[in-house]
Amino acid sequence: MSQTEAMRDLHSAATSHRGDRVFNRIVTAAAFTSLVVLAGIAIFLGFQAIPAFQTQGIAFLTTTDWDINTDPPTAGIWGMLYGSVLLAVIGLFIAVPASLLLSIFIVFLAPQKVAKTLTNLIDLMAAIPSVILGLWAFYILNPPADEWQRLLNQYLGWIPIFQNDSGNFLGTPFIAGFVLAIMMIPIVTSVTREVLGRTPPDLINAAESLGCSLYTMLRYVALPYGRGGIIGGVMLGLGRALGETIAVFFVLKVVFETNWYKIIESGGGSVATLIVGRFGEVTGPFELQLLLAAGFFLFIGTLVVNVIANLIVNRTGRLQK
Repeated sequence: MSQTEAMRDLHSAATSHRGDRVFNRIVTAAAFTSLVVLAGIAIFLGFQAIPAFQTQGIAFLTTTDWDINTDPPTAGIWGMLYGSVLLAVIGLFIAVPASLLLSIFIVFLAPQKVAKTLTNLIDLMAAIPSVILGLWAFYILNPPADEWQRLLNQYLGWIPIFQNDSGNFLGTPFIAGFVLAIMMIPIVTSVTREVLGRTPPDLINAAESLGCSLYTMLRYVALPYGRGGIIGGVMLGLGRALGETIAVFFVLKVVFETNWYKIIESGGGSVATLIVGRFGEVTGPFELQLLLAAGFFLFIGTLVVNVIANLIVNRTGRLQK
């Protein structure tokens, strides 16, 4: 190699390293900017939550009353907090099995063209705005969902969660949870499909050479290998469900009483629907501060879910190693 070529290689390597350093700094700056923005949101909402705690105390988290016109005014978000969790759990019970089965079909059973088409459709579903899903649920889903719930009440009414004493099957947590499940399926399916698709072919071939069925291979090879990623995808879907607003607001009858377990009984709520429902009817700055305080606890709850998801994924990864 001539001296000129050697100098050219050294210059190219130096330029490449310089470009890597610039790229790393840009990415690091973007990451810290996101953290700063999140911290700013948390601090702003936290300061706005102080007046709510000064006037309401711990009752803000443990009661369901919301009457700003009394003296002193009373406000509590316990029913909304519990409702947020209830709706998310209903969505998970529907979305997780559907997403897992759909991912298995795409990765291990479907022909290549069918798998590619389904993958594109799932990615397209993830891009549908929540307001569109809410309108679809309000005008299209409600009539058949009413019949589904009546059948559940008729044949499974002896189970407490399927009881309905009012005879009104509209605006129930079941419908809202079903809509959340539709919004969660693209997220959970995309992550699960990607994780299952990365299962080492050698492990799959070894299982098949031993005469294992598809079920056995999935149980002992693919699912254990991708367990951490699957859990992470489920937790991402859960985070989406906890913060969803518009789609749930369209199909859920918001009430402040706590609907403990009757998922096909009309009435329920979530923190997000409380905020969007009351924001246009704010009677003064104090109620606005109460709504911002509710947003603060929703923000904290979503953050806690994401932290728990990271811990579970990391712990699962260490156990697999």
